[in-house]
Amino acid sequence: MSSMKANWKFFFLAALVILVVFPFAYLLLLSMASEWRFPELWPAYFGMRNWEQVVSSETGLISSFLVSTGISFSVATMSTFIGFFISRGIAYHPYKRTITLLTYFPYILAPVVFAACLSYFFLKLGLFGKPVGVFVAQFMVAFPYALIFFSSFWGEKTKSYEELVATLGGNQLQAFRKVLLPIAKNMLIICFFQTFLISWFEYGLTSIIGVGKVQTLTIKVFLFIKESNFYYGALSCCLLILPPVLLLYINKRYVFNKLI
Repeated sequence: MSSMKANWKFFFLAALVILVVFPFAYLLLLSMASEWRFPELWPAYFGMRNWEQVVSSETGLISSFLVSTGISFSVATMSTFIGFFISRGIAYHPYKRTITLLTYFPYILAPVVFAACLSYFFLKLGLFGKPVGVFVAQFMVAFPYALIFFSSFWGEKTKSYEELVATLGGNQLQAFRKVLLPIAKNMLIICFFQTFLISWFEYGLTSIIGVGKVQTLTIKVFLFIKESNFYYGALSCCLLILPPVLLLYINKRYVFNKLI
């Protein structure tokens, strides 16, 4: 009976792994294929030609990857560190609940609707169709998330730490550098990962504020799909998945293992 139960458990886990891995394996397979037509079970060509063309040709995938990486890294860094310091002021503010409620506003509206509401101001400021404009728009979504994320960090315990530093003759800067930042290290890393992913996969805001001129990797994926270029679409999806997988590995290796 126990062996039968173990077999079922193994079968269930194997099926679950296959279901999770199959979409990524299929994307990788499709990115290396060409001239794959129904009812053929195998593509006419299978190799690295598509990947070589991305590097040598002017498809713009490499530049889109670099643009996406730069914007997402900047948004994550600014949102995490500014959100950490601003969240302290909100946590100790007499109208904390009202201010915290307002931070949910960007998530009430769909990204496209939110971008449409902001478009007039971005147009007046000359930020339309520029990477800086896309950065500001994405920051306006990621920054409130950081405020919400760090709201649980501040409380009586952290306040007592700050008071203890002050009692020992330390100033506010020393309290942050020597006590609060080391305590919040894991939360800072997790918030950075989360805000990076928010920016990395953002499409609605980028498509409207960028007006097609700022072609991030997500924009490229949809462009290839609209052109029915499934092979380049799969290739760009592989590039799109790469940083999140790397971040998940780092998160598991250096953050999650320490927490347990």
